[in-house]
Amino acid sequence: MKPRVLICSQDVDFYLVFSHILAVDGFTIELAGGVEEALALAGERELQTVVLDCQPASAAGPTICARLKEEPRTGLLLVVAPISPGAESDHLDLWRAGVDESFVRPIAPAKLVDYLRVKLTPGQPSINEVESGSSLGCGDVEMRLDTHRVHHKDHEIHLGPIEFNLLRHLLKNPGKVFSRDELIGAAWPQNIHVGERTVDVHISRLRKTLKTATLTIRTIRSVGYSLEKSDD
Repeated sequence: MKPRVLICSQDVDFYLVFSHILAVDGFTIELAGGVEEALALAGERELQTVVLDCQPASAAGPTICARLKEEPRTGLLLVVAPISPGAESDHLDLWRAGVDESFVRPIAPAKLVDYLRVKLTPGQPSINEVESGSSLGCGDVEMRLDTHRVHHKDHEIHLGPIEFNLLRHLLKNPGKVFSRDELIGAAWPQNIHVGERTVDVHISRLRKTLKTATLTIRTIRSVGYSLEKSDD
């Protein structure tokens, strides 16, 4: 059975990013927007953990955590809270409320997935412990599909989930021209509406990240994009 994670957040971007990453890595996701909804879902579903998105100047995170820990049915749930940088008081409030772990934002999705894997599936290797698996490469860029990591020469390239998915799709078929619609289907969750301009923005970010690598994302006018090894 897939571990079930409740994400408690009113930030759409936070939910979309982390729900997509966790779903890809084998977790089932539930969403709650506030205290009562979180408690209701925690009582109805067989949850394994709760991720509290603690926003600045909000007492909702510690409040939800405290109430979850007080309830007999939810008291043993693993509660994890990403908090804002500089919000030292949140650490203390969450600790008093019984939080199991807190992370300072921005937090790499892989770090949260790694933590949950270790805590929820004892004996299973964490992301950092996996050593075997397939990879993709072009020029001097290598993508490890098992660890969700990308390297340029001896350096790790840090990509967001959308850029990672775009690069993965392009690396699978170097030289092939993909339309923007095809890239949307490969990189975004199916229930998200994305326009062509959004694809261009993420491709631009990916180009900047890969500017020193020996590969190029070429624009095919009125068609789409293609990944090619550069001449350098």
